[in-house]
Amino acid sequence: MDNVIRRRTPGARMLRTGLYVLLMVMALVYLLPLVVMLLTSLKPLEEIRAGGLLSLPDSLTFSAWLKAWGSACTGTRCEGLSGYFMNSVSIVVPAVAISTLMGALNGYALTKWRFRGANLCFALLLFGCFIPFQVVLMPMAQTLGWLGLASSTSGLVLVHVVYGIAFTTLFFRNYYVSIPDEMISAAKLDGAGFFRVFWRILLPISGPIITVSVIWQFTQIWNDFLFGVAFAGFGSQPVTVALNNLVNTSTGVKEYNVDMAGALIAALPTLVVYVVAGKYFVRGLTAGSVKG
Repeated sequence: MDNVIRRRTPGARMLRTGLYVLLMVMALVYLLPLVVMLLTSLKPLEEIRAGGLLSLPDSLTFSAWLKAWGSACTGTRCEGLSGYFMNSVSIVVPAVAISTLMGALNGYALTKWRFRGANLCFALLLFGCFIPFQVVLMPMAQTLGWLGLASSTSGLVLVHVVYGIAFTTLFFRNYYVSIPDEMISAAKLDGAGFFRVFWRILLPISGPIITVSVIWQFTQIWNDFLFGVAFAGFGSQPVTVALNNLVNTSTGVKEYNVDMAGALIAALPTLVVYVVAGKYFVRGLTAGSVKG
């Protein structure tokens, strides 16, 4: 048996090496558009017109980045993406925090304080994960009008919270199912109520799934365009809407380097989140996969 294993070892090594090479090639192909965008954003316009998408810049310049951030025209305004970037931040931070907290409360109630109709309630919330964005545009616009939140940052926060609760509830519910019920029963015997059990017992051990919820919601909300263009006012548009206006604004000369710099500015937060916390996202998803 040992000889058979030894004879197979070189082949297994070659197979593993070939797999790694294939994965590296696929990763390079996948990253090629990002490389082209980065190189284009660092070149002057004259060099871009000369051709060579993958060529390194002869004269490195950050003028396109500075213009995209502070003075590029996004429709009738020529103030760059900086203001819209901060609009996205003011939308993402409260929407992520509120939807994550409400998802945690829902998941906790559906698993540890079960009530009549809990399964039906969860099924309806789960159904909400499959509702397309376009379906909720009209009813959401009418609701925002009734509440007086149309064309406002608060209205966009509400839209993303409502649409994201289904996903965050699903995450936390599946995570809390794996936590022993005996832990909650012991806390109840000691006199702990609903919120005390949640704040003092469950929430401190929910770090992995909180990370999943935050990354998911942050990515979905930051990259959203449809809700932003449909519900945002002139002064509350997110950076994705401004990027679309920047690319489609015609000033006589098409500045590809500014467009690429603007696209990278808009995508930078999500890139950073996935590079820094991507492994925690996978760990969090699998943390509640086994009960016991």
